[in-house]
Amino acid sequence: MSSLRTPPALLVRLAALAVFALSGCAGAAAPTSAPTPAAPKPAATAAPVATAAAAATAPTAQPPAGLPPRGGAPGGAGSTVTAVPVLKDAAYATGSSAQKLDLYVPSGAGPFPLIINIHGGGFMMGDKANPDMADAFLAAGYAVASINYRLSGEVKAPAQIQDAKAAVRWLRANAAKYKLDPQRFASFGQSAGGNLSALLGTSCGVAALEGPELGNADQSNCVQAVVDWFGPTDFLQMDAQFAGTACPVDHNAANSPESMLIGAPIQTKPEAARVMNPIAYVSAKAPPFLIQHGTADCNVPPQQGKLLADALTPLIGADKVTYSLIQGAGHGGSQFSAADNQKLVMDFLAKALK
Repeated sequence: MSSLRTPPALLVRLAALAVFALSGCAGAAAPTSAPTPAAPKPAATAAPVATAAAAATAPTAQPPAGLPPRGGAPGGAGSTVTAVPVLKDAAYATGSSAQKLDLYVPSGAGPFPLIINIHGGGFMMGDKANPDMADAFLAAGYAVASINYRLSGEVKAPAQIQDAKAAVRWLRANAAKYKLDPQRFASFGQSAGGNLSALLGTSCGVAALEGPELGNADQSNCVQAVVDWFGPTDFLQMDAQFAGTACPVDHNAANSPESMLIGAPIQTKPEAARVMNPIAYVSAKAPPFLIQHGTADCNVPPQQGKLLADALTPLIGADKVTYSLIQGAGHGGSQFSAADNQKLVMDFLAKALK
């Protein structure tokens, strides 16, 4: 970690992330040092959905004043999986103990489309256990692979996306063995994992991010659909997007998760930050995207997802890009796992992977 003194706001943020990473629970109380806002009214209807083309008319999604700093499960909704994996701690590469995955496969002959879950945690914590929506995916006939990857305390970017690509290649190389359909792979990430999920979708074939030495270089690491839950995209704009809100403005700090990921304050190394920006690789080859943010997220500005949606739409078409804001939701939580939002995710995947 940096030798610089950690700002109080960042300590609150990291404490919240640590609690959720260890407990897998959502909806923890706000830190007692933070002002207590009025409880938001729960959404009574399905999460508002807009294609990227229509999102330009949506209200600006800055978190309102009075929100407590940070909060929300780094892995998303904090789900607990009842299914038992057919593979646990399978090594998809051999360079680190972090390069492992768990694989869940529904009963039946297959081959099954695959959801590759990538956990959150600020690139510095988190675990593949209890991937979001796994039981629902299995019940709907999808296999689920939940991956770990090297964290920023072990190695700096772009190792994290190289690990994710290596995991995709391993899964494709072993698709027949585990009844997976190699033509129907989707990535699904939350927070930091949302960034990596989006990178899988936009950077297929980008040599600097491939990491062929990690194995199965003869296999494709492309995915055919992307679900990005509240992932950061352009690190360099995050503090500007939070300016004027009650959310901490500390992403440019030397000890922010984004700066720790690249090994320097992000504004001093803009090219290194750009390497981890999925927008930098957007092309007409990108698969369909579902991008979701909570309007009350104090970790990742909702505008981060809109930047990505706006970049994708002219190249792959508004019908293949859905940018969805969940009113009142923070950085993960129960509104993401609610039945109406799960249906939105399922409908998107059914269309994208048909």
